[in-house]
Amino acid sequence: MIWPLLAKALVLASLCRADLTAPEVLNYSINWPSGLSLGEATLKASRQGEETWSFELEFQAAVPGFALADRFTSLTNANQCSASFDKDIHHGKRKSRERITFDSQAGIATRETLGGGKSTLQIPPCARDALAFVFYLRRELAQGRIPAAQRVFYGAPYHVKLDFGGVQRIRLGDRFVEADRIQASVKGPASEFSLELFFARDSARTPLLVKLPLSLGLFAMELVGE
Repeated sequence: MIWPLLAKALVLASLCRADLTAPEVLNYSINWPSGLSLGEATLKASRQGEETWSFELEFQAAVPGFALADRFTSLTNANQCSASFDKDIHHGKRKSRERITFDSQAGIATRETLGGGKSTLQIPPCARDALAFVFYLRRELAQGRIPAAQRVFYGAPYHVKLDFGGVQRIRLGDRFVEADRIQASVKGPASEFSLELFFARDSARTPLLVKLPLSLGLFAMELVGE
């Protein structure tokens, strides 16, 4: 089933301004390899006071007999270190809710499943969930840097390695734009995948396009409006 892998990739590829001073809402189309729309995603970012940011990803997609409706929320401090990360997942008849609470001083994150159990993870002084990491990535790109390989938390920890692929001209709807291409390699406890991320060369390094190669073909998430 492609859904768990696609969900992880879409979360990793989403959200956040490099210079967040006002709410941001971005809309994306999730496309089949043929180019037909599989569904849509909405990305939101807002500042909560002086020291806290809130990031959110919602997407809905469907194929005959199977629907997908997921929501992810991240809260971080001013340094993009995670405070909490929530997952609300609906994959067909399967539903699950999970929260990770990060305690940077104790070096521990607590992972709790609604109606299930708890577990703890060892974390670095500034741990980042998937959404927080992309905000951090956008900020680093705006400053001409690529983040070092590190653990990123999406439930379990995932090892993420990034490589800069240069500036590439890509098609976005009916226009062509220049974008920074980033190749991401992601390895978790039970899965491993790679994806291409394309960011606008504006001050915000807006995410424009994500390409995820799977056995069924090349899936894409494309910006359709702001």
